[in-house]
Amino acid sequence: MGIRLPSMISSAMQILKKQSFHGRNESNVPKGHVAVYVGEFQRKRFIVPISYLNHPCFRDLLNQAEEEFGFNHPMGALTIPCKEDTFIDLTSRFLAL
Repeated sequence: MGIRLPSMISSAMQILKKQSFHGRNESNVPKGHVAVYVGEFQRKRFIVPISYLNHPCFRDLLNQAEEEFGFNHPMGALTIPCKEDTFIDLTSRFLAL
């Protein structure tokens, strides 16, 4: 019996599969990682471990992205609408866990 992912993670995985299918930036993203674009106005590309998708704080960011963009991400990949400094601060805490 498989584990059922919450809809936001499932949605993120669909976006990632679509990104890989089109070959967009695929060679620049190591296996087990995902590219995300972060920023409110000017977006910066980050490569993060796919395990971050399971972290509750990262899920909150995914919810924000879903509210703002739905499933139509303007950068063609997962786009997170938060300040770059906030994202860096949040994800740096994951390393301490």
